[in-house]
Amino acid sequence: MRLRSFVTLALLSTIPASAAADDDHAGQRAGIDVRQQHQVARVRDGVQDGAITRAELARLRADEAAIRAEARVYRQSGDGLTRPEVRDLRRDLNQTSREIGRAKHNRTSR
Repeated sequence: MRLRSFVTLALLSTIPASAAADDDHAGQRAGIDVRQQHQVARVRDGVQDGAITRAELARLRADEAAIRAEARVYRQSGDGLTRPEVRDLRRDLNQTSREIGRAKHNRTSR
């Protein structure tokens, strides 16, 4: 009897952990998506202000497309995004964010 209740307790304790892991994957995915949307808005603002040239826009769009493609491949390869995949995407997003900032503030205009 004691062994059966211990096994039941052990099984029940794993359910919230797996649910939390699913929430973590969803949170990571949402965080990556939100950052991508924010960066697209920053580029759009730079274009509207005339701070980003056509060549810079083409390069930034290519960077964004590469990040989206990479994220798509990662998501299709298994159970969402793993920590190393999230780290890689964040590194790519950080680099693109710096490039957006440089493009907006490099004193070139259309």
